[in-house]
Amino acid sequence: MSQATGFAPSSGGDVLELEALVERLVAFHRDAGRPAASAGAGQQAALVMARGEVRAIRECLDGDDDRERLEHLAAWLEQDIQRLAPVFEARRERLCRSWALENADSRLCHQGRVLLANAIGRDPGVPGGDLPADPASDLAALLVGLKSREETALTRLALDRYLRLSGDYEMTRLLSLLGACHALSGARRALSRRPPLNRDPEHPALQAESMAECRRFLALAEVIAEFRFPPLVIAVGVAGSGKSRFTSGLVSRLGAIRVCSDIERRRLHGLDVTYPQDVAGGAPVDIFSEAATARTYRRLASCAGVLLDAGIPACVDGTFLRRWQRDLLRQQAEARGLPCLLVSFEADDATLRRRIEKRARQQGGAVEESLSVLTRQQADLEPFADEERLHLVHLDTTADNAAETLAGLIQEHVRLF
Repeated sequence: MSQATGFAPSSGGDVLELEALVERLVAFHRDAGRPAASAGAGQQAALVMARGEVRAIRECLDGDDDRERLEHLAAWLEQDIQRLAPVFEARRERLCRSWALENADSRLCHQGRVLLANAIGRDPGVPGGDLPADPASDLAALLVGLKSREETALTRLALDRYLRLSGDYEMTRLLSLLGACHALSGARRALSRRPPLNRDPEHPALQAESMAECRRFLALAEVIAEFRFPPLVIAVGVAGSGKSRFTSGLVSRLGAIRVCSDIERRRLHGLDVTYPQDVAGGAPVDIFSEAATARTYRRLASCAGVLLDAGIPACVDGTFLRRWQRDLLRQQAEARGLPCLLVSFEADDATLRRRIEKRARQQGGAVEESLSVLTRQQADLEPFADEERLHLVHLDTTADNAAETLAGLIQEHVRLF
């Protein structure tokens, strides 16, 4: 049996690193055939999985404490499935077969180690596993598989990369529910490995080992189901200020999901989000018009709101030159009673120009045009209002310890909230 997953992987099939796996998973969910789904099909698939796992575990538990933990989880699952019924229904057209069924022989590897079978670690024996389900179930299985291996950084990177490439932020509303279900799958697998009574001289040790593994997955399910109060970080700054460089570190450090204005702006116009200069259909598209910018910031606010509702810290990366743009985002946190931090990314003019010139040459762009963009942004940047200063910190991105300072500022602000 595989120590990574608890079920035996095939020795053949694709061996994937995390970035390649996420790219393939996004493409699979985007291009998968969509079976005709009746009303409530997504919710029903979740019910079958949740109730099936609880039933299987309940039959194998002996202790009252373990049973009580399971019953608390079962009640939470039932309530959350009902609460999320509108989300399931709104996503009915996204239902598809699981990646695990189509790619059973694939494996996820990292630094020469096999981490997960069928690359996302989804148990092929999960109740209702052959039913069309929301793609969030596959992503939840991957995240639980990585968490169970204590691969915290990889877990955070997988979620951030999937959302950035897919743009399916709405999926995050289902991740806690489906993640708890997949954690229960791990508990069931652990109990299924217990040896029969009086059949093995090492029975007491193996019994204790399987129960410890079961309880570890029950604890993981409880952590996933825990209610959270996530912060919103609004990254403000002109071109070359270091926003992208320093906010990218928040993914692995704090588990924040980055929502980037340049990516969402291109997504709204049907452009390839991996190529900033790409234009749909080969025709010029003005993606920086006033109307396009307003649409982009409404999209950023919507994505941030969805992440906060899902209990996930959000970091929105944009220039935010106008006060109304910053207010639009800040209101997403304030309306939910959540902490919000405005971070002004700053550097001296010489550093800004040097960074922009270097980037323009690397990308084959016109240096003077890039510098003129900086000049316009500096002129258009509206000063922070008094109400903004309550949430504002300044970050000198030329300082040697800027990354550590940023992480510390966010953690301190959340503690004080």
